[in-house]
Amino acid sequence: MSGATVSASRSSRFARRTAALATIAAAAVAPSPAGAQAFVRDQPPALGAPASLTVPTVHTEQLANGITVSVVEQRELPLVQVIASFTGGSRLDGTTPGIAAFTANMLDEGAGSRDAASLQAELAYLGASLQTGAEWDRIVVSLKVPARSLGPALDLMADVIRRPAFSAAEVRRQRDLRLASLLQQRDQPEALADLAFNAIVFPMGHPYHASAGGDSASVAAFDSAAVRAFYARAVTPGNARVVIVGDISAADARAEMARRLGTWTTSTTRAVAPPLTVAPLRQARTRVYLVDKPNAAQSVINIGWPGVDRLSPDYAPLMVMNSLLGGSFTSRLNMNLREEKGYTYGARSRFNFRRAPGPFVASASVRTNVTDSSLVEFFKELRGVRDRVVPHGELQRAKSYVELALPGSLESTSQVAASVSQLALFALPLAELAAYARQVRSVTAADVQRVARKYLTPDQATVVVVGDLAKVRAGIEALKLGDITVLDVKDVAR
Repeated sequence: MSGATVSASRSSRFARRTAALATIAAAAVAPSPAGAQAFVRDQPPALGAPASLTVPTVHTEQLANGITVSVVEQRELPLVQVIASFTGGSRLDGTTPGIAAFTANMLDEGAGSRDAASLQAELAYLGASLQTGAEWDRIVVSLKVPARSLGPALDLMADVIRRPAFSAAEVRRQRDLRLASLLQQRDQPEALADLAFNAIVFPMGHPYHASAGGDSASVAAFDSAAVRAFYARAVTPGNARVVIVGDISAADARAEMARRLGTWTTSTTRAVAPPLTVAPLRQARTRVYLVDKPNAAQSVINIGWPGVDRLSPDYAPLMVMNSLLGGSFTSRLNMNLREEKGYTYGARSRFNFRRAPGPFVASASVRTNVTDSSLVEFFKELRGVRDRVVPHGELQRAKSYVELALPGSLESTSQVAASVSQLALFALPLAELAAYARQVRSVTAADVQRVARKYLTPDQATVVVVGDLAKVRAGIEALKLGDITVLDVKDVAR
């Protein structure tokens, strides 16, 4: 190519670029079409109303032995999620705290003819993952597997549910590990704060008084016989529900479960959570409980009281109220204590919903030298949401946060299965999510203040602080929040 030709080519490209830039510039200064939102660089664009939430169809039937099977067909990916749950959980512990959690964790430590290593090796070969565990109200066995490996993986899951090994040697090994972890709790301020708070708010005799993980005295007595006895009461067809979500038809899913669990029967009467005979503690006035951790760099703060029933008609406004108080990153507690004051990496609040109402807790880990100042800010925000009507913009932001999070709970097979299983614990259908979205959208500022005044009781709070008392006690006493009690670490973490 000659020099003249190259020069002409470069000139042509330059001309085209100049014309393109001119077009872009003209578009940038051109008036917006009628109805379009003008672009303002220092303001975020306004969001439109969220679209109506559409939930997938759930097909539910019972097997002949009483097991409930719920199926959601989700064909986008060749995956299947299975969650088998057994109602009762840690509420069945009774006089042996921790037995439900321990038994649930033992389910996959050998099953059928396989030891723990062989079981995990076969699951890995199938590309499957299986977990077991206990919550306050149920024991859960979950399986995630590629659709093509579903049959063999369900065989393994059925062995875990119906034929756990509970070998004496493995029980002893896991018991010793659990005892070691209980000792470690004494050096974990967050764990100490939670243990102390729950033991105070839920008095002796309440199912939530003791730790779901147990204590040293109860765990030390666990053996294979104790685990087998609890398993026989707690894991039965009569209290079982199976949720299956993924690349499988409802008919095929039911047939697969019927082949593996449909003939399962037990002679043991299933355990039923005993009725509540002890009410949670509602303080007549705020009381402060201190746990000494010498040389701690931070203080852990828990502030709360007995919570709310999940089936309360105030559930939607409660979730909006808590979102703006401490349930989101931009909540008042977090923006105050983290962003404005720099006292903590994060401050939060939450309602714990269980079959029997759990606690409400506002919490944070704060620098030791600002422990008293942090308590002042906590109580300021707890009282502020009660005393003043929430501004319109903040209300809309909280409502959007709650509603726009709902589609994410239905995004994957695992999330859909978890949603179906969790709602079923309260006898709620998946369609409840769509109704909940509509309820959230209709929450008003008056609703938020009403539920805040009804359910937030900062003048009757239980306050637990775990930290270096030599450095923080005087400052806390000067606040005159209420009577102060010092708890021994050994009494908190037994």
